[in-house]
Amino acid sequence: MKKISVFLILALLLSSQMPSKAGFLTEQRVKIEQQKFNKTRNAEIKALFGEMIKQANKHCLVGLQSVYSKDFVNSDGFNYDTYMKMVEDTWETYPDIAYSTQINNIDFTDNYARVMVTETAVSTPKEQIGDFETIGELYSVSKCIYHLKKHGEIWLIESEDVLDETSTLKYGGARYINIELDAPKQIGAKKYYTATLKLDTPQGVNAIASISREKIIYPQTKIEDNFRRVSNDNILERVFVSNADNVNEYVIASVGLAQAEEQGENLNIHMRGLAFIMTRVNVVPENKFVTIENKKVEKNEQSK
Repeated sequence: MKKISVFLILALLLSSQMPSKAGFLTEQRVKIEQQKFNKTRNAEIKALFGEMIKQANKHCLVGLQSVYSKDFVNSDGFNYDTYMKMVEDTWETYPDIAYSTQINNIDFTDNYARVMVTETAVSTPKEQIGDFETIGELYSVSKCIYHLKKHGEIWLIESEDVLDETSTLKYGGARYINIELDAPKQIGAKKYYTATLKLDTPQGVNAIASISREKIIYPQTKIEDNFRRVSNDNILERVFVSNADNVNEYVIASVGLAQAEEQGENLNIHMRGLAFIMTRVNVVPENKFVTIENKKVEKNEQSK
């Protein structure tokens, strides 16, 4: 039986249309060369992002500019010059800010690449609050897609889409409580949406908070906060209408923590912490060039 089975297998192999030895080897060489080519391009792109993080953490603007195209524009409409000015502003506001980037996926063709990354920024800013100097904690995380183009032998960043972005800045006792701000990641223009703030406030501590909305423009405008006491369920909500100006927006929550102490007949209020949390809402502009024709069909035609 074993000889018969071997014979049958041999017969099947001989009856199959096998590629010629030369053709088979050529195909394998092409695959190997393509794999080497893809590996080289992946290494080049990873090296580009390594250089970007290196220069950003050195706060070297000239070095950072070397990985960006002069034609750069991001999903907020900021061009190369505006974007670099914003980077300078960030470094001035947070002198110790440090960045890290995790590359999640790389897709590319011959001269273009799309790189999905998760970016993180941390800082410990010092602020003067009343008579005291306090150290805060900044933590920002975003998910982005970078679009790259090959310029000769080098890759440059041509544009950037920010898919998701949340930043939290906490001072004092606010560093030790959980704060969440929920809002839609993407919404159409002129649409109602709800922003919800949730706090994990410890017993004996009262919270006041506000929720505001700002367009992502430069220079940034500041909307006045309207603080209110957070209810016992530690939830505060506000309804907004997304803008119709073809720009994205931030929802921003400001939180103050206070504790009351009785001293004789007096009631002293002490600030225990401050926090700010900001999340991005990408606004899809209204397309005014879509026409839908409603064709009326006569009843007698429908019955045919």
